[in-house]
This record gives sequence, structure tokens and C-alpha cells, in this order.
Amino acid sequence: MNTRGLGSQLKDNVPVPDFSAAGAFESYDVLRRGFTNVKNELFPAHPLELSEKNFSLSQDKMNFSTLRNIQGLHAPLKLQMEFKAVKQVQRLPFLHSSNLSLDILRGNYDCIGFEDILNDPAQSELMGDPHLMAEHKLGLL
Repeated sequence: MNTRGLGSQLKDNVPVPDFSAAGAFESYDVLRRGFTNVKNELFPAHPLELSEKNFSLSQDKMNFSTLRNIQGLHAPLKLQMEFKAVKQVQRLPFLHSSNLSLDILRGNYDCIGFEDILNDPAQSELMGDPHLMAEHKLGLL
């Protein structure tokens, strides 16, 4: 026999849609997001786009397999553990982290790339309220 009661049974069986402002009735903001283009969302704009997106991942895989063949299984595992430890160290949520230690581990600290000249497009100069961003990162909001 179920002792949860009739109210909890109805709540479990009846789906209730979310009617918030960001839910099903939100309109698409053309001024902030631009025009929608379904083709660009489905297919890459250029054949080399997928290759460029996955370049660092494929380069890491190749380096790890070479390292495994030369030094054994412990070397890539140790390097991956160091990568994971370095990625966890961050600045405050409202400050941009350059991840210099990760670049040093990968050997990219002396390479000049697109993000060094023109900056990464994902990083904007807008800075939010430090208290709100820290509370969001900690899960308090």
C-alpha cells in the first residue's frame, strides 16, 4: 500500500509545464542574438571548421599515445592528472583566468595565437557584479 497520499500521486503523474518568462513563451531576440540560420546550426560553415575545433583535442591524443609508446602507461596518466589539477585552480568568477600554468604544461606558453592578438571572442570586457557571480558559482542563487 502506498502511504504517500493522493496529493503526491497526482503530482508525480501530471506534468506541469514551466510558464516563466524564459520558458515556452519566450520570444527570440533578434537584436541580441542576430537572425536565425538553421543551415549554420546543422552543418559547419567550412569543411575545416570541425578540424580546427578539435585540433587541440586530437593533438593531445596524439601526444598521449606517443608518450605511452615511449615511456609506458604511467606518463600520460600523470600528465592528465596534472592537467586536471591545473584546470581546477581558477581566479575569482568575475576575473578572467589566463591559465598560464596549463599553457606551460602543454608547451604553448611561447606560441602566439589568435586569442593573443585579437582576444578570445568568448571573453568580453563586460564585468558583472562580483558578489552575484561568486554566489552563482557557489550555487547559492
